[in-house]
Amino acid sequence: MTNKIKVVVVDDSALVRSLLTEIINKQPDMVCVGAASDPLMAREIIRERDPDVITLDVEMPKMDGLEFLSRLMRLRPTPVVMVSTLTEQGAETTLRALELGAVDFVAKPRIGVASGLQQLADDIVEKIRIAARARVRRLSAAPAPTPTGSSSPALRGITGHTASSPPAAPAPATAPSAVRLSTEKVICIGASTGGTEAIKEILMEFPPDAPAVVITQHMPPGFTASFAARLDSLCRIRVAEARDGERILPGHAYIAPGGKQFSIARSGANYVAVVDDSPPVNRHKPSVEVLFRSCARVLGPNAIGVMLTGMGADGAEAMKEMRDAGAYNIAQDEASCVVFGMPKMAIQAGAVHEVLPLKQIARAIMERVAAAGVRHRI
Repeated sequence: MTNKIKVVVVDDSALVRSLLTEIINKQPDMVCVGAASDPLMAREIIRERDPDVITLDVEMPKMDGLEFLSRLMRLRPTPVVMVSTLTEQGAETTLRALELGAVDFVAKPRIGVASGLQQLADDIVEKIRIAARARVRRLSAAPAPTPTGSSSPALRGITGHTASSPPAAPAPATAPSAVRLSTEKVICIGASTGGTEAIKEILMEFPPDAPAVVITQHMPPGFTASFAARLDSLCRIRVAEARDGERILPGHAYIAPGGKQFSIARSGANYVAVVDDSPPVNRHKPSVEVLFRSCARVLGPNAIGVMLTGMGADGAEAMKEMRDAGAYNIAQDEASCVVFGMPKMAIQAGAVHEVLPLKQIARAIMERVAAAGVRHRI
């Protein structure tokens, strides 16, 4: 057992606790060391069993999952996989959980929970394995109150894991005002585990006249619309889910819809989005490979590729195709990644020109774009 991933399940549903415990204990490399119906019970189990990963429901009695998560990440940072209902409200809550430090999430069905969770068993245990290797950071201050406004001391007195504080916010990455940005460039971003926060940090630094941005973030149906809307409310560029046939315009970011494949094509002098129901690639839908391969083919030297935190190798070979076609590519460095999988594989494939900390990527992109604008004027 000492070599197994120790998991604590926190969920107010006895059925869900039983199912998750069964799914976990069937794996040769993990074991459920405790299950709790509420955060007060979870506190004692976590303190006694010292888990490697926690699965956490969002809606629970005595304290909701978000408040529990925020206290956990301030007092005892531990990898957490959220268990969220597939609803619009569930998507919003899940995105907030990722902001607070959750590594990933599983969307449980609203009906047919037993059969639905069994069908998701492979996905659940894979996310637990990834979470066990993820880097988690201590929240440096208490976040804004959650909707319940609970003041329960569920995690008071818990100590344990140490973690580094999150890096300071980067300076705005606005390009020099005297330089016209190159509007021919397109910024192409791929990400998976940990990517929602990495993407947010980059996009929030872009000026309103930034080049177009196309993004594939591994995310299931029902969550990307909320993700895009949240980014749109925070950024100076416009952010939306990509729609089939729409023009790719400067000052806009387009996010691959969950459960669809997203690529770009040329229509006359314009770039346009292609959103379709083609099969998964590298087991993903959307797949970074699909987007980046189209960027290599359509954009060539007008592409700036960015590979962010994530597990696996999706997009690495296509990013090499982008480089061979003349694109300039950047990968997030290991220290700032939640999971250094996708960037590592892109680096090993020879696809990357620069490896940078997350907080330096936006500025590096805009400096590259500004330099292209100068060359274009000359």
